[in-house]
Amino acid sequence: MAKSHHVVPHPKGWAVKTPGASRASSVHRTQGEAISQAREVSRNQGTELFIHGRNGQIRERDSHGRDPYPPKG
Repeated sequence: MAKSHHVVPHPKGWAVKTPGASRASSVHRTQGEAISQAREVSRNQGTELFIHGRNGQIRERDSHGRDPYPPKG
């Protein structure tokens, strides 16, 4: 399974987490701050980024890895 990062709701705001980790990588006051941090880490590590809404459902996804099926033309 490819590594990924998730922006999820947290009691203190929003957290950046990796699946299987017991703790968040970072916690931020706003979702925007968490997304900025997660996007930077995801780009550096070439991973998938999943952004969850307040209800926990994935609302946005961004791939920063190598796409095995790049679009043509």
